[in-house]
Amino acid sequence: MTKNIKIAVGLIYILCLCLILYGFFIFVDVTQLNDYKYIRDKTQFLIALKDQNSFWFSILFFLFTIIWILLLGFATPISLISGFLFGKFYGTLISVLGFTFGCTLLYILANQYFKDIILEKLSSKISKFKDMFNRNEFLYFMIFRFAGGGGTPFAIQNLLPVIFNMKIKNYFLSTLLGLFPMVFILSAIGEGIEKIIENNIDPSFINMIQNQEILFPILGFFVIIIFSFILRKIYFKK
Repeated sequence: MTKNIKIAVGLIYILCLCLILYGFFIFVDVTQLNDYKYIRDKTQFLIALKDQNSFWFSILFFLFTIIWILLLGFATPISLISGFLFGKFYGTLISVLGFTFGCTLLYILANQYFKDIILEKLSSKISKFKDMFNRNEFLYFMIFRFAGGGGTPFAIQNLLPVIFNMKIKNYFLSTLLGLFPMVFILSAIGEGIEKIIENNIDPSFINMIQNQEILFPILGFFVIIIFSFILRKIYFKK
């Protein structure tokens, strides 16, 4: 990768990040985030905006999710917001597809332009898993996704297959299937939070966990965590 291309990619990254932060601070007054009424009014505004044109709002959210992943963003907040705005089913569909396309694009770009850097920085740390992934890259990467990447940050998870030179089709499908369970649970929690705000319920800890639309997804979340821990112990021993 030439120096000029590296500089261009870096500038585009900084520009996109600055635009997102600028938009956030224009829309949100951070000094009011401890005011429940302020948060309720802002969320109701977003939901009303979505209801006015669901199709284009969904497309914009889907595209934002892809850009967010390309900027090495976390998956959890997007999953919660998606469930909050669209409900657990449609929210899961939008966010999982956005994550999958975003991760795949990031993988393609990283494999094309940053492979040497990734190999230098990460190859030695996971070399013991290379033979395992090469035996069945689709299965093991799907398990890796489902298990939360063995504790690996989401952005790093997206880049690790560069080391294994994973096929794009296998990367896409294993990401789609591996992320689905956790994204669904997080979207369900997001939907539950929206219901609490919609019904003007005091968002105290007790009220939150007594609400079945939040309690059951949280229990599911812990089940996934325990199952993921077991999978890490079986497949990704240190």
